[in-house]
Amino acid sequence: MTDTAETSPVLTTQDGVPLKVSIARATRRQKLRAFLLVTPLLLFILITFTAPIADMLYRSVENDIVSETLPETVVALEAWDESSGEIPNEDVFTALARDLKIAAEQKTHTRLGSRLNYENPGMSSLFRKTGRRVKRMDEGNYTEQFIDIDEDWGTPKTWQVIKQFSSPVTAGYFLAAVDAERTPEDGLQFKPSDERIYLFLFWRTMLLSVTITVMCILLGYPIAFLLSNLPMRTSNLLMILVLLPFWTSLLVRTSAWKVLLQQQGVINDTLVWIGLVADDSRLELINNQTGTVIAMTHILLPFMILPLFSVMKTISPTYMRAAKSMGASDWYAFWRVYFPQTIPGIGAGSILVFILSIGYYITPELVGGTSGIFISNRIAYHISSSLNWGLAAALGVILLTVVLVLYWLYDRIVGIDNVKLG
Repeated sequence: MTDTAETSPVLTTQDGVPLKVSIARATRRQKLRAFLLVTPLLLFILITFTAPIADMLYRSVENDIVSETLPETVVALEAWDESSGEIPNEDVFTALARDLKIAAEQKTHTRLGSRLNYENPGMSSLFRKTGRRVKRMDEGNYTEQFIDIDEDWGTPKTWQVIKQFSSPVTAGYFLAAVDAERTPEDGLQFKPSDERIYLFLFWRTMLLSVTITVMCILLGYPIAFLLSNLPMRTSNLLMILVLLPFWTSLLVRTSAWKVLLQQQGVINDTLVWIGLVADDSRLELINNQTGTVIAMTHILLPFMILPLFSVMKTISPTYMRAAKSMGASDWYAFWRVYFPQTIPGIGAGSILVFILSIGYYITPELVGGTSGIFISNRIAYHISSSLNWGLAAALGVILLTVVLVLYWLYDRIVGIDNVKLG
């Protein structure tokens, strides 16, 4: 009888179902309810965050416009040796004529010209001009007819660009994003020094972002320390001053810095009035990197103060009193006892400030001038002005990759588990 009791399953008192099965069912129901509760948030993240990133990744390598607009030409160009220094034969020109007649009717040749114009300036006007006259071409001898329309059809460079970017996917956007290019003669190489811009902008963005983060730590740490050690009533009143910038438009705050920092602005006038600066030697605080650092430090400072304050508020003052009671000086007790406990807050604030700063483009655009803009300004330019979305996507992917690498390094060195918001 004892063996039977030990081997038989424990049953519930209501329906006689084994207890283990009943618990498993209840657990599944709880998980299903929890999943249904988070489903709206999950869908929101997928639609507004994951989908745009996936689209950006696709646009950074997408290049099917050439093969879709000039299908016969792309096939005919496969037999042409682009390093020969000669233009393709008549068969390729014949295929181009057939493709362009169809493209001109569908109005797609202009989009193709705009795409290739990013790689070789002048291609846009070349395709527009040819599209207007291709319908009037006679049968046969297309090589001379194309060259009569524009001499660029008689140069190997034009055909090299078409063949090079005829694949549905391309690395051209990423090469341009790192100031490199691929040529039939020399292969992969960097552009001339006077045409390089993006690698320098990436370096400047990282350097200024680190500078802004360090400035926020130096300014935010004493403020957070003061707020966390004041009486609650006084601390809450002063916290309103920290949160006040959130209630003011970013554009208004940035415009205010333009008024303050210009050579005839409030800061320079004050320095001249008290005699620290001569009237003919006013400081240049705007339209440069100095203006960008000052304005962005002010804008991002609350994002450093709040995590520091929330962490410092959890540190018991008895730790410092205990250290002092054992003979430690104020500085030694602070450095060895108090400061290590605030490192998680420094880490959280630094991540917030750094990631936000590398993505800012309004403030650098308004106060940074030509020497204080970030890589995000170029991304915004290619999205809204030049409409080179492929290059903008490639720059965004590289920037995202750099952030992920830095995040990984931070996790390896400091540990993301040590980051706390209070």
